[in-house]
Amino acid sequence: MTMDRIRRDFRKHWLVYLMALPVVAFYLIFCYLPMWGALIAFVDFKPRLGLFGSPFVGLKHFVDFVTGLYFWRVVRNTLMLNLWGLAIGFPAPIVLALMLNEVRNRVFKRSIQTLTYLPYFISLVVVCGIIINFTASDGLVNHIVAAFGGKRVALLGEASLFRPIYTLSGVWQGIGWSSIIYLAALASIDPELYEAARMDGAGRFRQMRHVTLPGISSTIGILLILTVGGMMNHGYEKVILLYNPLTYETADIISSYVYRRGLVDFDFSFSTAIGLMTAVLNFILLYSTNRLSRSHSDVGIW
Repeated sequence: MTMDRIRRDFRKHWLVYLMALPVVAFYLIFCYLPMWGALIAFVDFKPRLGLFGSPFVGLKHFVDFVTGLYFWRVVRNTLMLNLWGLAIGFPAPIVLALMLNEVRNRVFKRSIQTLTYLPYFISLVVVCGIIINFTASDGLVNHIVAAFGGKRVALLGEASLFRPIYTLSGVWQGIGWSSIIYLAALASIDPELYEAARMDGAGRFRQMRHVTLPGISSTIGILLILTVGGMMNHGYEKVILLYNPLTYETADIISSYVYRRGLVDFDFSFSTAIGLMTAVLNFILLYSTNRLSRSHSDVGIW
């Protein structure tokens, strides 16, 4: 595109450019300008000396992390939590959307949608407080277990139970909100396809299998690529609110480890090195998943 075409397009659509300006400014200020801070990973950063006055150490912090005592634990836990989420949390909103799509009673459908959306708007701190209270030794879950003759256990004190509690509570909190995009994709399917399937004698399940699922397959594929592409950058907020030293063995992930080293121990260079490494790994996962998807279908984000 030549400069003359750019000028003509700007004069014609200047309102669109004006609307895009705050978004562009946001990403420039908060996403691109801070990228220079990644250089901290290659120095032994001292705040009083500044970035360029701190001694250069090269790849020392990267090597220290890879050869460190907690490397395999945090990488394993990050992958396991993401795999649990991928296996249980990813298909859950798809199933909910398919079920809601089959409901013909509009009042009942809207009621279920409202009930499933509500947990998403509850503060994460409040959600974690509810989980802690419900899973305590004198909480609701243990009352139910005790009523059936079971033994009371502080569930969040058991390392083996952290992953299912974390994953299932995440499904409860996000299933309704995540289903919105699938419901929007379902609404775009041509109704004539269902009519043709019914004329061919297809029942509800065969229509779902041969019309509905293929109709939203591209949406599922793109969201799956994005989910896999962010596997190494699991959010730390909920983990930090729920874990404790008793569950570090299964709960401590890369993000929570970075939080402790960077903000608790003030080891800025080491935590930046870990963050930079996980960003590179996420890009590799995203690129590989997109390429794999492209090689087997037409679905991809580029």
